[in-house]
Amino acid sequence: MTAAQRQTRATVADELCREAYAASSGPVAGVALVAVGGYGRGELAPHSDLDVVLVHEDDVEIGELGSTLWYPLWDSGRRLDHSVRSMGEMLDAAADLRVALGLLDARHLAGDPGLSLRLRTTMLADWRRQARTRLPDLKAMTHKRHEVTGELAHASVPDVKESEGGLRDASVLKAIEASWLVDASTPALEAARLMLLDVRDEVQDLAGRPSDRIAPEMWAPLAERLGLAGAEAAQRHVRSLGRRIGHLSRLAWRRTDAVTGRSASDKGRRTPALSRVAPGIALSRGEVVLDKGTSPGDDPTLLLRAAAEAASRDAVLAPTTAARLVREGAELPVPWPASARNALVRLLASGPGLLPVWETLDEIDGIETFLPEWEQIRLLPHASAIHRFTVDRHVVETCAAAGSLIRTVRRPDLLLVAALLHDIGKGSLQDHSVAGEPMARKIVTRMGFTDLDAEVVASLVRWHLLLANLATTRDPDDPATTAELLTHVPDAASLELLRALTEADSRAASAAAWTTWRASLIDRLVSNAGHALGAELTHDLPPTSLPVPDVVRRDAGAVAVDISPHEVGATVTVIAADRVGLLADVAGGLAAMRVPVHAARAWAQVDAEGEWGVSAWEVSDAYLDPAIVRERIRRVVEGTQRMPDLPARRDDELPPIVEVRPDASRASLVLEIRTSDRPGVVHRVLTTLAGLGLTVASAHVSTLGPQAVDVFYVQEVGGVRPTEERAAAAAHAVRTALGG
Repeated sequence: MTAAQRQTRATVADELCREAYAASSGPVAGVALVAVGGYGRGELAPHSDLDVVLVHEDDVEIGELGSTLWYPLWDSGRRLDHSVRSMGEMLDAAADLRVALGLLDARHLAGDPGLSLRLRTTMLADWRRQARTRLPDLKAMTHKRHEVTGELAHASVPDVKESEGGLRDASVLKAIEASWLVDASTPALEAARLMLLDVRDEVQDLAGRPSDRIAPEMWAPLAERLGLAGAEAAQRHVRSLGRRIGHLSRLAWRRTDAVTGRSASDKGRRTPALSRVAPGIALSRGEVVLDKGTSPGDDPTLLLRAAAEAASRDAVLAPTTAARLVREGAELPVPWPASARNALVRLLASGPGLLPVWETLDEIDGIETFLPEWEQIRLLPHASAIHRFTVDRHVVETCAAAGSLIRTVRRPDLLLVAALLHDIGKGSLQDHSVAGEPMARKIVTRMGFTDLDAEVVASLVRWHLLLANLATTRDPDDPATTAELLTHVPDAASLELLRALTEADSRAASAAAWTTWRASLIDRLVSNAGHALGAELTHDLPPTSLPVPDVVRRDAGAVAVDISPHEVGATVTVIAADRVGLLADVAGGLAAMRVPVHAARAWAQVDAEGEWGVSAWEVSDAYLDPAIVRERIRRVVEGTQRMPDLPARRDDELPPIVEVRPDASRASLVLEIRTSDRPGVVHRVLTTLAGLGLTVASAHVSTLGPQAVDVFYVQEVGGVRPTEERAAAAAHAVRTALGG
């Protein structure tokens, strides 16, 4: 669908409104029917409302016109958003920002054209007169909408109208432009807005209703309608439009803030003052520009240095300046000079100032001048549901998170470059860590780092998921786990870099990907590996054992429950006398309460008075009652608690994977289970193992998006490692129990 089709829909609607006005005997003077909002702009989508206002002079009585006019429109089947107001009432109504924005696009339909023209000019004049006080309110309203709808470039189900970077933001930019305070409208904005209107039209046509949200299943048919190669191409196209509008919106608001906050002494200046901040670079009204007399072709490092200055000062990198540097700047030599490397590291370490500057570089195709491999991951959707951003934005967020960790490592420059390149292999047919390793080595060498530094960064890219995987799916205290880690991370410096990169990567993925729970597991493994290397690497580790409550020591059947709320839920800690099936009973109690378990760890403690089973469960409910949890566990032990049925596996769902890892531990059978996450999985597995007379020395339960990855260290009663036959029988029994 195109602008011509939208105009045709508007023309048909205009004729319908004029006929209705004439049929209602509407006067030709003192009264006018006007279109506002999207209809006023002549941009009707297939299922848009007709947003109209019947306006009249204050001294004109319109009688029954306001009632009779709407009936022909309703009878036509059109959706109608209508109101009747006098000119005086229009000014009062414009106190509402939403009404004021709609009236900026007022367009005459029928009646008195002079009145329609006066309404439009009055509204524009009023908007300009009050712009300095109204724009801050508009910014707050826009920000609140963004918090609810997310970003069009990254939301899993984006709204092409309301999301940040959507059509609503494009309209807001036009309103900023109408204030005459800031030049917010550009050819790039208008081109993106028109293409996004085409997308919205197809979305509404596909949905068959006035919906602007793109559900996951709509990407493929949307691609076909837009003439694109497939669902991924459609995502990249739509998200690139959203990113462009979002970037222009953020830039416009930065400039608006600068104008409204400008000092009285600066308001009268015809030319902005330049303040030199680095060789060839100056600051003007909060924007980094070229200094007087600077020639872009004389210094190949100028773009990176200007970007670093802007980001470190949390200032705007002027788009016209950046575009000129890309267009006229000299090509970076290979290898890079030290000043270019330093500028890149400074840019990546700039924290909150990084993202807006990086977006500016992306919009003017500046990143490809120093990192041509960026195009492979640009706007690439993540396959994992745990990620909240596209791959390229996730990388930038990882760099920002790594910037806050540079004091924890000896080579912060390598940490930041590894953060930039850790997902550079995505978009290929290979595992991205494997594909990214040689790419990272080549890029870092091109940047002028030493061969040794290039190997360190390449290794970090290859193994950036290793630490999180081992800590959450293996026993961090098992020597075999430490040995596996040290096979790929041979020295303390690399270990601390990997630990920092793991945290930065997790924090950038989502809030749920880095919790106190996960950090404690990773830090324990890092500490154990550090001790093996003869280095002290600690990160506020929790105690290796927990105090056993007196009630548990006195009563062999007692269960102690403690609940500690935290930022994303709570940790439920359960301690009782150790026995076969204890862990299954605890899992059953939580399953009976239908409490989602995101992660869990269980272990045995031994002291002079006995053996104790300890388990800690990460749950999303921070308001659980310990007494109720204890009661549910007691009912499970007694057999009086009805357990929820494990839902049957769907036909389109992958079967569960249950594997024995013979080399993962010398003391235990390690059983690794990967299956779709659903209520009761952990309880079903543990009950099956207990039914075979097997005990669980430790358990490591982790939920990654829709998948559960659970690892159990299993022993015979008495701490003996099960035989191969028993291991095979256990794997088969668990697979059967899960419906495999």
